[in-house]
This record gives sequence, structure tokens and C-alpha cells, in this order.
Amino acid sequence: MSDTTPDVSEQIAVDASDEAGFRAMFERVLSVIRGSTLGNENYSPRRHSRLVPAEPVDAVGDEVERYWLNAPFSYASIRYDDEESEHRYHVVEPTLTDDQTALLESLYDDVRNPLLYRDREDGDDPETLLREELRDRIEDYGVVLSPADFHALVYYLWRRFRGFGRLDPLMHDSSIEDISCDGYEIPLYAYHDDYQDIATTVSFGEEELDSFVIRMAQQAGQHISVGNPIVGTTLKDGSRAELTLGEEVTPHGSAFTIRKYSEEPFTPIDLLRFGTFSLEQMAYLWLAIENNKNVIFAGGTASGKTTSMNAISMFIPPRSKLITIEDTRELSLYHDNWLSSVTRDRLDEGSDVTMYDLLRSALRHRPEYILVGEVRGEEAITLFQAMNTGHTTLSTMHADSVQTVINRLENEPINVPRPMVQSLDVLCVQVLARLDEQRVRRSKTISEIDGIDQRTGELDYSNAFEWTRTDDSFDAGNQNLLDEIRRERGWSQSELLEEMRRRRRFLSHLRDENITNFQQFTALVNEYYADSAETMRALGLTVDDDTGPEELPPAAEPGDD
Repeated sequence: MSDTTPDVSEQIAVDASDEAGFRAMFERVLSVIRGSTLGNENYSPRRHSRLVPAEPVDAVGDEVERYWLNAPFSYASIRYDDEESEHRYHVVEPTLTDDQTALLESLYDDVRNPLLYRDREDGDDPETLLREELRDRIEDYGVVLSPADFHALVYYLWRRFRGFGRLDPLMHDSSIEDISCDGYEIPLYAYHDDYQDIATTVSFGEEELDSFVIRMAQQAGQHISVGNPIVGTTLKDGSRAELTLGEEVTPHGSAFTIRKYSEEPFTPIDLLRFGTFSLEQMAYLWLAIENNKNVIFAGGTASGKTTSMNAISMFIPPRSKLITIEDTRELSLYHDNWLSSVTRDRLDEGSDVTMYDLLRSALRHRPEYILVGEVRGEEAITLFQAMNTGHTTLSTMHADSVQTVINRLENEPINVPRPMVQSLDVLCVQVLARLDEQRVRRSKTISEIDGIDQRTGELDYSNAFEWTRTDDSFDAGNQNLLDEIRRERGWSQSELLEEMRRRRRFLSHLRDENITNFQQFTALVNEYYADSAETMRALGLTVDDDTGPEELPPAAEPGDD
């Protein structure tokens, strides 16, 4: 037997393979001729085979946690790799065969085009329409699918049409705040509430990532190209996205970072439970907001300043006229008299609509409260003019200390004159810190602007509260603002103390009862405004059992630090 003559067993295997391939091809042709019929039943985990594998593919390490992301289509498996000494986030979705993957690509346009031009009526469910259209196309193809396989195709088409593609499972995880992609074939990283920065099993190839970035920009009404490779925008769910296309700006390829939007915003109760603020601080800020004091929340990236501003804004009295001004939509309030406005980049021959434009327009609406997403340019002077004309303002700034905020306000490019800066009442500086191997957000200082020192000409401020890292506590200091509010309201010192105790007790009760729904929280605050005594009685509360401090720190004399 020559060396080139195949072994008999090998030849039989080849013949058998050819025969099996011919038989499979014949069955496909026959099924197309005779058509196929799919049942109209919904997927049921009890009746049908499971959609997702029991274990992640190529799993490494021991599993420490597992939870659904989009049941029953995807789940997260968090595993710890002993060799690398790190956690890894595995995304598990339905597994498709090669034939099903090819079928999915063929179905994309065949399903998409009829849906685009289909006559729809109010109340039509998009997912139901997708299932119906896919079922029709499958029957036309004559492909035989099990209910589980059919619904797996529904899932992948849905996430492509209405979801976020490969990113969709991560966008369903409420424990993830940020998602970042650093280039081609690089695993995506997520900032997770429990595991902090964690690598995921999701990554993109070059062509796939470029297309994904372009698609995200287009869906947000933006244009991104090689000539304009950097775009910041708001995604369809409200999340903030910074997109970069190609390798000119980011050498490892297209990249993006997404700050996820929460439909359920954090409330003051959430901030108390997280330890960001103390009960005393929260009662202090509540009284300040109610009594029209101007507040700026400052801090570094991801320190939680916008989250805190949104939460504290829930203390705004219910009938007050409120206007919000933002670059990207982040603020979410339960307020009847609320006008929300967002900046706009130039479209075609139109002009930009900047924060300065929106702020000037807002003043003509005669608002009582103005919330500005972030102060960083010429709009700051208009904002401080608004403060001086009786409008209560809340805003955020990028700065890591009180003095840095003042320096930024007084210098380029903001240039607010010092006499105008003193119209600011309260400055809250927040920090993202590491505590006991956990990253936490804390209110580093809450300071009061005391005015201009007549001797030095410098802007004076004093710390009403300071955070002590060593024991994770908040120390109270001079609180001239409360004494100012006491005089404005005509209260005695004992009445002020009683009001502060009552609010601490109210907030403590809501924290103990875990009242974190922003609509429910706002409704209770509004009831408190309407009749505080009756609201306290209805909740079964008395002031006497308050656990907060019985005495307020004395008000500082003018000029004291």
C-alpha cells in the first residue's frame, strides 16, 4: 500500500461524512419546498429546553455569585481566578449553532424591512410584532426550530433592533455604573457596586466595534467619522456616552465609556444608607433648600456630585417653579412644575444651543429654582446674576476642595467677580475614597460662604461639617446659615432646635423603613410641607425619641474661620 493511499477506516469516515452532509442538504431543500409551521406558544422554562447553558463557556475559577440580567435570556456569573487573583464577570447568553448564526444574519434584513414599513396601531407591542414577523419568515424559509431556538433568535434580533447589541446584558445589570471599552479585542471593563472595576467576557473585533460606535452615535442623533472622531452624547435610555472612532485618537482602536442612567434616581434616603451624608447633614441641607439657599456640589469624576444634587432637589417645595439645564439628561425629579432643558449641538445650518443660551432663556420663565448640570464657562456669570436677583440655584463643579472651587470661579475661563461669588451660600465637596478595601462616596466638607474679609479682601468660608476618614464620621462645625434661617423665619433658638430634631427623626424613620422610591419619598416630603405635625403623627413619630444631637454648634461670630 502506497503512502498516499488512505486508510480504509479513514475512507469510510469520509464517505459517511459526505453522506451525512448530502442528507442534511437534502432535508433543508425538502423543508423549504414543503414549508414549516411554528407553534404560537410563548417560551416556558418548564415545558421547553433551557435557553442558556448551565455554565459559562471557557469558565475560569470558582463561581462566587450568579444572577439574572435579562431572564431567561442572560445571566451573570462572577468568578474568582486564583492564579490572577481577580474576579471576572462572565456574560452567559443563548448558544447558537453555526447554522443558526448564519440563519440569524439572513433574517436580519428580511425581518427588519417589513417591520419598518408595517402599519402599526396604538398599543401594538413591538416584541409581539417582532415574534410574529420572525415566525412568518421562519415558516417561509421552511426551517424547523424548537421553541427554545425560536425564542433565542427573537432575543438576538431584539437586542440588535431595540437593545444595545453585545452590550445589552451589561446594560441590564443594575449593579453596574460604568462600562468602558478600550479598543479592539480588549475585554470590556465594568464598574460594579460589589466588585469595583472588573473585566468582563465581552469584547469587540475591529469591524464590529467601529460599526457599534457609529450606530450608537446615529441612534443618539449625532455624527461621528474619521474627520470628527470624538462625540459625547446621551443614549436612548438616558445614559451618557463618550465615543471615539478609529485609531487616530485612540491607538488601540475605537473606544467608548458609558455612564449608565438609572430610571430610579437615588433619594436622600439612599445617600443616608450609603453613608454619603449623615442625618444631621441631610436635615441641614433640607432646611437650606427649603429656605432658598444657593448650593454648589463639587468633586472629582464619579464622586457622586450630580447624584447628590438630584437627590437634594427632592426637598424643593412642591409648588415651586423649577428649571433644569443640562448638557446631557441626568436629572430626574418628581415635581409637577418642572421644565427640563438640554443643550444642542449644531444641526445642518442651525446654531448651537449652549448652557448660556438656556440659562438666559430660563430667567425669562421666572423660575424659583434653577438647577444647572455643571458650571464651567460663561454661563456661570449669568448663574450668579440669577442668585443676586432672588433665584435659588443648585449646580455642580469639577473641583476637589472649597478653595479650588473659589479659584475656578474667580479665574479663567469662568471669571465671576468676587463680590458675586459671595452670593453662594453652601458648598458641598464630595470625594470618591477607599475605605476598608471598598470605594465609597463621602461628603468631604460642607462649607458656608461667609462673605469678603474686610481686612484682607479674601473670600471667607467656614466648615459646617467635615468628614473624618479614620473613623468614617462627620464632625459638625460653625453653622451660621441655620442662625440666618432662624432669623428669617422668626424662630427662637428652641424652635430651630425642635425643627431640626423633627426632620432628623422623619428622615431616620424613612431610612429605617427603606423608603427609597423617589416618588414615594417626594410625596411624603410634600405631606410634611403641608402639615408637618399631622405627617409625623401619621407615621407614628415623636420628636422626643430622636437619636441625633440635642444641641446645635454655636453660630460663629462674623469673621471667624
